[in-house]
Amino acid sequence: MFPRTLLCFALSTLTLPALADTVWLKNGDRLTGKISVLDGGKLLIETEYGGSIPVKWSQVATLESNQQLLIKQDDVTGEIAKSLQAADDGKVILSNGGEPRTVALSSISQIIHPKPLIQDLTWKGNIDVALDYKRAETDTDDYDVSFDTSARHGLWRHNGKGSYNREYRDGVTATDNWDAEYALDRFIDEHWFWQGRLQYKRDKIEDVRRQRTIGTGPGYQFWDNELGAFSLASLLNRSDYEFASGEKEDFYSLAMKWDYNRYLVGKTFELFSQGEIGKPLENVADYELDAAVGLRYKVTDWASLNMKAEKDIVSGAESDLDETRYSIGFGIGW
Repeated sequence: MFPRTLLCFALSTLTLPALADTVWLKNGDRLTGKISVLDGGKLLIETEYGGSIPVKWSQVATLESNQQLLIKQDDVTGEIAKSLQAADDGKVILSNGGEPRTVALSSISQIIHPKPLIQDLTWKGNIDVALDYKRAETDTDDYDVSFDTSARHGLWRHNGKGSYNREYRDGVTATDNWDAEYALDRFIDEHWFWQGRLQYKRDKIEDVRRQRTIGTGPGYQFWDNELGAFSLASLLNRSDYEFASGEKEDFYSLAMKWDYNRYLVGKTFELFSQGEIGKPLENVADYELDAAVGLRYKVTDWASLNMKAEKDIVSGAESDLDETRYSIGFGIGW
C-alpha cells in the first residue's frame, strides 16, 4: 500500500506546474503561468486556462519565477536574474546566485527573456490579408496577401517573405504581380552576421515583367528579444530585368536593408517596418526605394488586425516610378 501511495504522490508531483510562475495581485487574486514580458506598464502572462493575460503592473503586489529573466530598471542597463522570489507587497527579490537583492516593483520598467547567441530552433512569422471592394463610378476589387517568416537555429537564420497583389477595375485586371525573397544569415557573433539573399518579382501588367536580384553583404543585429528586433544589412546586388518587349538588362547596385518590429503595451500592438534603398553603380537610375511601415493590433493569441503603407520609388530612370499603397486587413501570427 505504501509503495502505491508513494507512486501516486510522485506522479501527482510531476503533473503539478512546479516551475510555473506566480503573480500575486493587490486585490488578493493569484495568477499562475509563464511570465512572457513586461513593457509599457503591462505584464503579459501565458496561461493554460486563459491564454495570454495582460495585467497592469501597478496592480501587481509581488511575483516569483524560476525562469532566467532580464530585469531592466532604466532604458540602458539591465540585470539577468536567475530567479525571482516573492517579497512584501510592492517588492520582489532578485536572485543571481550571490546575495539576493530586494527591489521595488515600481523601479522595474521591463522584464524580458534574454536570448543567447546559440539557441534551439525558433520560428516566427505573419500572414496578412487585405481586401478592398469599392462600388462607385469605377468598381474596384483589390486583393493583397503577404507573408513574412523567420527561423533560427544556432548561428543560422532563414528569412522568407513574399506578397501577391491583384486589382480589378470594372472587371479588367489593372494590377497582377507577386514577389518572393529568401535570405540566409550566418551570425559571426551576437550582433554581426553575413547575409546572402535571392529575390524574384513577376508582373503581368507593368513594363518590367521579371526582376531577379542576388545579393550578399554584412549585417548588424541591434537587438532581438521579446519586445521586437532591429537589423540592418548592406548588400552588393546584381539585378536582371526582363521587359514586356523582350529586352533584357542587368546592373549592379549597393543597397541597405532594414527590418524592424517593436511590441507595445504588453505585446498588444506591434509597430513594424521593412524596406530597402539602393543606388545602382551604373547610370540606370539615381536611387530605388521599396519600403513598408505598419501597425498590428493583436485580437487573440494568433489573430490580428493590421494597417500598412507601402512606398515604391525609382528615381532617375527612363520611366520614373512613385507609388504609395495603403491597406487594412487581418492576419495570423505565430
